Order: sequence, then C-alpha cells, then structure tokens
Amino acid sequence: MPSASTRFLNLGILAHVDAGKTTLTERLLHLAGAIDEPGSVDSGTTHTDDLALERQRGITIRSAVVSFDWDGRRVNVVDTPGHPDFIAEVERVLGILDGAVLVLSAVEGVQPQTRILMRALQRLHVPTLLFVNKIDRVGADLDRVVAAIRSRLTPDVLVMGGVRRTGSRAAGFRPYHGEDPAFAERATTTLAEHDDGVLGAYLDGTAVPAGDLRADIAAQTRAGLLHPVFAGSAATGAGVGELLSSLATLLPVASGPADGAVSARVFKVERGPGGDKIAYLRVSSGTVRPRQRLELPGGRSGKASSLQTYGDGGWAPVDSLGPGAIGRARGLSAVRVGDAVGESQDPAEPHFPPPTLEAAVDTVRPEDGPALRTALTQLADQDPLINVHLDAAGQPTVSLYGRVQQEVLEATLADEYGVEARFADAAVLHIERPRRAGAAVERLNTPGNPYQATVGLRIEPAAPGSGVRFVVAAAARDMPLYLYGNVTRFAATIEQHVRDALAYGLDGWPVTDCVVTLVEAGYSVADGPPSKRGPTSTARDYRKVAPVVCRQALRRAGTQVCEPVLRVSLEVPDSDVAAVQTVLGRMGAGLTGQWPAGPMARIDARLVAARLHALQHQLPDLTGGEGLLEYRFDGYQPVHGRPPRRAHPGGDAHTAESLT
Repeated sequence: MPSASTRFLNLGILAHVDAGKTTLTERLLHLAGAIDEPGSVDSGTTHTDDLALERQRGITIRSAVVSFDWDGRRVNVVDTPGHPDFIAEVERVLGILDGAVLVLSAVEGVQPQTRILMRALQRLHVPTLLFVNKIDRVGADLDRVVAAIRSRLTPDVLVMGGVRRTGSRAAGFRPYHGEDPAFAERATTTLAEHDDGVLGAYLDGTAVPAGDLRADIAAQTRAGLLHPVFAGSAATGAGVGELLSSLATLLPVASGPADGAVSARVFKVERGPGGDKIAYLRVSSGTVRPRQRLELPGGRSGKASSLQTYGDGGWAPVDSLGPGAIGRARGLSAVRVGDAVGESQDPAEPHFPPPTLEAAVDTVRPEDGPALRTALTQLADQDPLINVHLDAAGQPTVSLYGRVQQEVLEATLADEYGVEARFADAAVLHIERPRRAGAAVERLNTPGNPYQATVGLRIEPAAPGSGVRFVVAAAARDMPLYLYGNVTRFAATIEQHVRDALAYGLDGWPVTDCVVTLVEAGYSVADGPPSKRGPTSTARDYRKVAPVVCRQALRRAGTQVCEPVLRVSLEVPDSDVAAVQTVLGRMGAGLTGQWPAGPMARIDARLVAARLHALQHQLPDLTGGEGLLEYRFDGYQPVHGRPPRRAHPGGDAHTAESLT
C-alpha cells in the first residue's frame, strides 16, 4: 500500500476502439509483477473490464483503475473507453492524468477517434507517449503509421526504435540508443525544433552528448512538446517492456503539498452491492481521511466513511489519500461525477460535446416502471449527461451520444437491474436561448400570491456555450435564513428551483446560455414587523413561487429555439470529392475548407446534427468504403422556420405563469 512518501504517476491508456489498449494494460500489469498472467479480452479475463457487459462485448465502457509499482513509483493506470459514444467518460479522466499512452494499430493506423483523443490530450497539455500496437499482425507497417501520425496528429514525434519481422508472431522491437549515430541525428534535429541550444549545436556541427539527448527528450516529453513513439505487440509482449521502462524516465510524477486545504476531483461514481455510492477521486493537494468533512459544489458536503486504494490485485482500505493518490471513497451520498472536492478548486469546465440525441425509455413489463426510474436515477449518478427526465407521456427520457451507448444502457438495465427496457427512436435534442432581458416578481401578501414568499428574478442572454449562471443580488436580510441556515444554502435552493424550471422553456426545450439573477426576496414570520407579519414562510412557499416567477421572466425575455451543429471532417479519395460535396450541399452543410491529405482529400463542413446519420449511412457507398468521417460538436444555431416543440411532462399546470 502507498505511504505518505509514495510518488505517483497517474497514467491514462487511450485508443480508438479495438486498437488494443486493454490488452496493453494487462501486459503492463504482468511485466510489472502485479498479476501472474495477463488477462484476455476475448476470453473476458481482463482486470479492468470488470463489467459483465464489457466482457461480453470485448470493449471498455467505463473507466477503470489498476495499479502497480515500478521504479520507485506507484503507477495508477486508468483504462478508458475507446468508442466515441463514451467520449464524456474519457474526457472526465483526462483532467486527472499526469501522463498518457495513446495506442494505435500498426495495421489501421490513425483512426478517427485517435485524432479526437490526441487533440484532447494536447489541449489539456497531458504529456503523451505513442505506442504502435499489433506489429505481429499481417499488414502491419510502422513507417506508414508514423507518416500518418506526422501528417494527421502531430509532427513532433521521435521514433524510439525499429521493428523486425513484422506481420508474424516473431515480430519484435529494438530500441535505439543515444550512441547510435543515425538515432542521434534524428533526435537532434527533432529536439532542435523546441530547443535553441540543441539547434545551435546542430548548426555548428557539434555532436550533442548522449546523456544530454536523453535529458532533453525527457524534458520536452514532460512539457508536451515531444511525443516519443514506441512499437510492439501487447498480445505477445514485444516492445511493452521498453515502453514500461520509459514511463519512469519520460513522464512526470504527481506533485502537491500534503498539508493544507484538500483539493481533489471525482471522475467516476458507481454503486456498491448495497446501493451506496462509491466515488473515485484523484487528490491534487492536501490529505483526505475517513470521517473528514469534504466540501462539494453547490453547498453540498459529506464525510467519507472509508477510503480504499488499488494494490495487490484489488481494492484495500487505507487511512488516508495524499497528493497524487487515486482512491475510492464510500459514504459521500451527495457526490456527483465531476465534482471538485475542496473549496480551493474551481468547477471543472467540460470540453466534451453535450449529447445531441434523446430517447424515451419504456418497460416491456408495466410493473417494472418504478424499478426503471430507480435504475436510471442511479445510472445518472455514473453519467449525469444522460440527463434522465420525464417526457410528456410521463415516460423516462435520456440524452444519448449514439446507438452504441443506447444498446449499452439497455443491456445494463437488463443485466444489472433486471429491467427489460425498450427505447423509442432517438430524436435530436434542441435548446432555447433568451432573446433579451426579462424580469418578474411575485410578492407575498398580495392578491395574486397565496404563498408566503417573495421572489424576483431577472433573466438575461449570455454568451453561447456559457450555460446557466445564477447570481444573487437580493439583500441577505430579506432571506429566511431560519429555514436554510445561511445565504449560501438559501441561494443554492432557489438556484435549483430555477434550474428545474429552465429544463423546459417556452417551446419545451432546455433553456441555457443565460444569467439568472435573484433581484428580490422576502419572507414573513408570525411576530414580524407589520409589513411582513403573517403566517411564517416555509420552504414549500419558495418551491411554489420560484418556478412561476422564472416562467414569467422567461416569457418576457422570449426564447429562440436552436439546433445542434457539428463540424465534420471527411477524408475521401480525390475522385469522389465532387460527389461528396454534392451530397453535403443537399444536406444544407456549409463547406469551410478543402485541401489535399496525402493520397486523399480532406473536406471540412458545418452540418446540423439531424443530418449526421444520413451522411454516415451514405459515405461508404459514395467513396467505395474508403471515406472517413470525424465530427465534433460546434455549438447551436437558431432554427429557421417554425421551431419544433416538446411538450412539458407536467402539462399546463407545470407551465403556468400565475400562482392562482
């Protein structure tokens, strides 16, 4: 088990689906002595894919943590999903990493998800090594893959060795050494791109000592300026030992003070056998101990009843989690995925796109309705972006990234909860934005307000992509602190009422990109001053009044329905460019660029999300199966013409703008 002096390396293993990252994780564990034999994805014996569904499908669905000790470090390996439907799960992990290994196939090379992952790693400045896997497969070609890496991922790479007998079980990897003149030449020219000292030596014709080359390779890798490339086969173990040895020399260890305020991040939440929440967190600074009060966002807090870290093949109890540690905490009933733990941390800003689809979920057996709602609520703790709510018919509805995620949810409900569910066809999820500022107020002791609460709200447009921000401008003396204890808790309660009301705008879609300000508040007590005397205000009064005032303010502000837009990038044969452009034009896409991409042509365009499935379906026929499509969320744009409407699940009573 780790001690207070343990040095940690939190390592992410990332890849396009089927590139072999889970097999690589198993091989690393075996070589480090953490397990006797590497598990197999095909036989369902891996240590990270512990869900039954993951073993059945042979894919990673949820991030998992395993650990091993190597060269004086505790390496926490985080295995992440490879399918794009689970990109949110991947990006939640990226923010807790010290370094990463991006795995590519020596046959398929750079694939669409590879490029998405590399961009995310570069954006977050995560030091990254590249491992070209499957050199034992027929069709493996390291030179071709490296050329694709340079042209499609980054030119800042340095190949750390050569391969032999590729395409056979005897395929191997031979690392280069600084004393090798050819490698020293390549390393010097590569390092000179970011090091003036090396550049000067190169121009002067002075050889850089091998030790200095190694030190500079490590420094530039840790700074995210260089990406060393290794190759091998996770299945046979070729090249994996060289990669393992380089983890300690090329990637940084975690750092942070052990004393002072706690700062940590929750990147995963799951349920224990008894239904209790288990929070996975990475500690950045301070020390977390059992029964210590931990502050969570929005005025929430909790105490961890117990702590665990991974070691010796399983999770074991520990007395504390120090800086750099990844552990599990039980007992935090209010915790949510993505929570910042401790007052010193700023809220996480997600970079992953929001889901653009939603689908209603029903049960095959009507009597399973309550169990379905309970199960979905628990699954939302693990992935809040599924955004469980009720549709107009009272059925649960979830937000989705794609078909695979829907199939996984369906199988999870059946396997883990015993609920046989069926999903309606997914529809595109729109949003609403305020057109202008609007304000409203309902005051207590007035004819139109039967409740003992005064609430005044102002809604104003905000920058696209900014979400909903809640601001308090009302005086503290006008808040019923006897109900909530302090201003923060009162404000958090009103904010939650407002956010619930904004889940359905004037046309039924979620309202976002706005600032909501609490401009007025008031309460009454039985023995209060004459202007406020009356029945004592209760929490129920504010729960009734706040949504109605929010609705009134929103009506005065007006809303614009917007649809999700994607930025798509296609690589197609030159001979098929005209046909692809014609189809994009019919779909209303706006072309943003076109240029050569090696033997192919690249076309960039903006496309409404509703057309994506049709484009994915037509592309193979248009390009003879050679076209590649990559896309990312690019915001929302106003809907032209009559906007689509979504009914409120509560009917007119829940969209009323009057309290009487």
